[in-house]
Amino acid sequence: MKLIIQIPALNEQETIAEVIEALPRKVPGFSSVEVLVIDDGSTDRTVEVARKAGADHVFRMGCNMGLARAFSAGLEEALALGADVIVNTDADHQYCAADIPALVRPIREGEAKIVVGARPIHDNESFSPAKKLLQRFGSWVVRRCSGTDIPDAPSGFRAFSRDAAARMCVINTYTYTIETIIQAGRKRIPITSVPVRVNRVERPSRLFRGTGEYVRRSVATILRVFVLYSPLQFFSLLAAVCALPGLFGVARFLLFYMAGAGGGHVQSLVLSSALLAMAMVLMAIGILGDMVAANRTLLEDIRARDLLGAEQRRKYEGKVVKLMDAS
Repeated sequence: MKLIIQIPALNEQETIAEVIEALPRKVPGFSSVEVLVIDDGSTDRTVEVARKAGADHVFRMGCNMGLARAFSAGLEEALALGADVIVNTDADHQYCAADIPALVRPIREGEAKIVVGARPIHDNESFSPAKKLLQRFGSWVVRRCSGTDIPDAPSGFRAFSRDAAARMCVINTYTYTIETIIQAGRKRIPITSVPVRVNRVERPSRLFRGTGEYVRRSVATILRVFVLYSPLQFFSLLAAVCALPGLFGVARFLLFYMAGAGGGHVQSLVLSSALLAMAMVLMAIGILGDMVAANRTLLEDIRARDLLGAEQRRKYEGKVVKLMDAS
């Protein structure tokens, strides 16, 4: 079995060598361990330093596309390289590389297909009290939306089996952490978590400028993913919010009308009719969205099969070339 450890990096020349050198080159259950660095448009010496530090593969994005795009490109490249299990870690040396064997163990033993490293949030000195509270609350919201039991949803230290990696289709350009967990829950991909250790990181995060931006972007990501994967449920809820007061208004008008005093309540009837019309439109959007979601699921399945077959095609083409050269 082949394990590929991927590291998305953007201008990480100060830490990338330390991260690569700390990675284990022998992991129980794997015949080979390789390191893949995804360069997300770095303008410093990140690529040069990574190669000197021992990176087996460097995939260059060409320009800065964002963490989520770099993560997705890394998964596709690792699958093309024949990875059976893919571990994603950060280039800022936040996660303890010695915990990689524990991270991949549930996949190797068939217990799960995705494993998320749960950081010790309460004891992490790098997190402020406000950030610790937001991490717990955000992880709770993700658990409710995804139907999973992951205590540290924003953790980027995670492992994917070959099949699970091929089924990940990240749409968000900001971060992949929340979306992949919700996708795993919606697609019934077995997912679990293991406790991991962290290193102290001095530099501030480059994903967001402050706590407010982090909260805003996280909420937007959760809502967007929920709408994408459960459109009928989402728009049905909005339709109910409009329909209930509309029905109440109609019932109220009928009561006044039967009592002979309906003439002064025509305005409420008009408002109620408008609310009921909005509810019907929202319900129609939900039905159309559900049909689109079903079509997207089929396309994602086709994409997964294509990614899983890429390595087999590469081997086949290699054999054909050798036979042609021999002839």
